[in-house]
Amino acid sequence: MNDKLREFERASKLDVYGLGVKRHLWEAALEKYAELIVQECADIADQHTRDGDWDIAKMIKQHFGVEE
Repeated sequence: MNDKLREFERASKLDVYGLGVKRHLWEAALEKYAELIVQECADIADQHTRDGDWDIAKMIKQHFGVEE
């Protein structure tokens, strides 16, 4: 798992290391989850850039229901 995912893990209070032997399963799931989110964000950015809407951060937050 990369450093940025570890940072997110700590910030979210998700304790992957506390899972012991099954930690690698959770790490793989967390990595895949993050990969899917990043791909979705990239797709949103790509679509809205082509549409001429440059407020990409706002579009991504709205898409995921994240309040500012």
